[in-house]
Amino acid sequence: MTKTVDYYFTPTSPWTYLGHERFAQIAKRQGAAVAVKPVDYGVIFPQSGGQPLGKRAPQRLAYRLTELARWRDFLGIPLNLQPRFFPADPISAACVICAAPPGEQVAIAADFLRAVWAEERNIADIAVLTAIAARHGIADAPAAIVRGKAIFERNTQESLTRQVFGAPTYALRDERFWGQDRLDFLDRALAK
Repeated sequence: MTKTVDYYFTPTSPWTYLGHERFAQIAKRQGAAVAVKPVDYGVIFPQSGGQPLGKRAPQRLAYRLTELARWRDFLGIPLNLQPRFFPADPISAACVICAAPPGEQVAIAADFLRAVWAEERNIADIAVLTAIAARHGIADAPAAIVRGKAIFERNTQESLTRQVFGAPTYALRDERFWGQDRLDFLDRALAK
């Protein structure tokens, strides 16, 4: 029986970016399927007690940058701590990911994450969306946004039911793993 990990995230999360490739490698090594589920944290945060970045206390914002730098350096992953186009509206990119063929969803999500955190690109810009989508066989990004919208909304509602509150969240059956720093625990759970 194939194990499936439900992968809840937003394409503008630095923590998702830091864990994305490691997660994909773990899933592949463990023979697990990945159900890619971008969600709307603008809906999730008010219902789960989370605060958008702009409303967080200064000490939390400062520590966030410290932790991002630590993880960037530890993992050896390029990451701009304060990218030019962050925050960017993630919804159109999330909808394109939802509309992508299942075999392309992990890869296109990686491209959107890298665009924000390593390449200084604005994923809310239709030209950037179109270029990334085209690399994954999606010829019409605006149509993909429309096709993916209903899936994105369903993912968001499902995430609320499953008590998702942060990005990334990996769910294996009834167990949730919040944050890229929980990937070792997910790996062990998949090995059982």
